[in-house]
Amino acid sequence: MLLVGIVFVVLLALGTPVAFSVGLSGGVFFLLSDTIPSSIAVQRIASASQSFPLLAVPFFVLAGNLMNRSGITERLLRFSNVLVAWMAGGLAQVCIMLSALMGGISGAAVTDACMEARILAPTMVKKGYPAGFTAAVIIIGSLITPTIPPSIGLILYGFTANVSIGRLFLGGVVPGVLMASFLMLAVFIVSRRKRYGIQEGEVPTLSRIASAAYAAKWALFFPVLLLGGIRFGIFTPSEAGAFAVVYALIIGRFVYGELTLGGIREAFSESLNDIGMIMLIIMFSAMIGYVIVMEHTSVTINTFIGLITDTPMVKIALILAFLIVIGMFVEGTVNILLFTPIFAPIAASAGFDPVHFGVIMTITVTMGTMTPPLGVAMYAVCGIMKCPVEDYILESWPFFVAIAADLLLLLFIPDLVLFLPKHLM
Repeated sequence: MLLVGIVFVVLLALGTPVAFSVGLSGGVFFLLSDTIPSSIAVQRIASASQSFPLLAVPFFVLAGNLMNRSGITERLLRFSNVLVAWMAGGLAQVCIMLSALMGGISGAAVTDACMEARILAPTMVKKGYPAGFTAAVIIIGSLITPTIPPSIGLILYGFTANVSIGRLFLGGVVPGVLMASFLMLAVFIVSRRKRYGIQEGEVPTLSRIASAAYAAKWALFFPVLLLGGIRFGIFTPSEAGAFAVVYALIIGRFVYGELTLGGIREAFSESLNDIGMIMLIIMFSAMIGYVIVMEHTSVTINTFIGLITDTPMVKIALILAFLIVIGMFVEGTVNILLFTPIFAPIAASAGFDPVHFGVIMTITVTMGTMTPPLGVAMYAVCGIMKCPVEDYILESWPFFVAIAADLLLLLFIPDLVLFLPKHLM
């Protein structure tokens, strides 16, 4: 297993695409093994591509891209503007609220961040918000999106750890809402202190809120349909993904009339690129997962951690610290697929519910997209805004403090994650 890790790191350092770094490093183990035939590697790759639960991934990716072109995003933006634009840091508050609402639509942090950078960032900068602050709000606010269902990260964790995806979806609702609340509080404090966006809008009346909610009703109704359908057994998470695609096509094409044939082609083209990358990583990661099991890696690491501490909470804290660091260098999807087989058994042995650990792990690994040196969301948004990364880093610390406070609360109060799964599933 050590050799696999070394080969993986070297390939990444040489600039090899992540999927092929995973595949080649896993292949090295099978080629050098005297006891395990190389044909097992091929079997693991093939079996990973034939998993029914994984059908949810391409379906939700396509649904998110279709909804971004269907007029749903624009209506959610208007609704967010009515709800929170009157607060201190008005447009920054809109960013956070939009990320929370988009969490029920796209499930992907980088997609959400890039969308907001194009739609909201120019207006925010024109109204006097510093570019670094704007980038920080958009980038770190996008962490809400993969927490609230449907979340691609939660689907992959559920597939890898053999945990109910429906329970994971329900487990992400309260943490997502809580994270949005913490980030909005951080925006409020910073904006009041620095006088950003004070009194940009009027306190909304009930009639304005109702009117904006009615205009966005099909977008707001989708997460309710999704979770309700899974809860009451109308469809599985994979079938829910197919439902999401049909829903996006009907609403965008026939209800709003904004989803053109060209938009559908663009959504399919963009989705094919995203799905191809994700599925390659998933298939090649299956080899690594087999190696982890055969080499008893989780037992070895658990024994090593046991030499450091016997306290369950400290064990989990060490795991999360490791995931935060590794997330700075390796993409979140890869981290979930590679480290879930290692850390999920350790968390279970420490008495942690797999749904509780899964939600916290998904949030933690996604943070890596927002931090140097290789944060994908960070570079994408800063590139779109032409904002120096240094400015983003200087303005981002209050929001990372808010995320840390949120994670600590989730860690020490499991019922914040488990309340809905326990009572609704």
